Amino acid sequence: MAHYDDALTLGEARSRYFEANGFETDGGYSARWVQLRAGPLRFGFPNTASRVRAVRLHDLHHLLTGYETDWKGEFEISAWEIASSCRDYGAAWVLNIGGLAAGLFTHPRAVWHAFVRGRHSGNFYATGYSEALLELTVGDARRDLGLEDEPPPTLADRATFGAWSAVALAYGAVPWVILGALLLYLRS
Repeated sequence: MAHYDDALTLGEARSRYFEANGFETDGGYSARWVQLRAGPLRFGFPNTASRVRAVRLHDLHHLLTGYETDWKGEFEISAWEIASSCRDYGAAWVLNIGGLAAGLFTHPRAVWHAFVRGRHSGNFYATGYSEALLELTVGDARRDLGLEDEPPPTLADRATFGAWSAVALAYGAVPWVILGALLLYLRS
């Protein structure tokens, strides 16, 4: 897990986070396309206004939770953001449900722990982004969001995780079902 000193402002920590992860100085918010790597494969998708709106907060969540920007960390933050609610950030829901689905197969324990942590903490989707956020210290933001404590999972956490896992798996299955139907159609 990455760690940023509690005394840093979120703006200072975010600059270090961008540098440590090889991101552009603006985090890539102004880029037209987002490029992702999966082993030797590269793929991209448009960097929509909806995605940028969400990713400004998503990046702050990474540095506050300590979840890395590798695949495991992205799957963890997906689970954490779903559990703490993406509210009206549609791009966050879409990307995070896909991340949760993948994480259930590749890192099930990690996404479970991140989900429980999210159920017992808040996030910045509740308040939205503003430049004033960047003036908060990392320590104050962690305390404000309840990220210092990790209570044990409850029965409600287990049931909610089960429900979101079912949604994520169904969501993840849709492209495969469409591909299978297309292949069957083409063979007939």
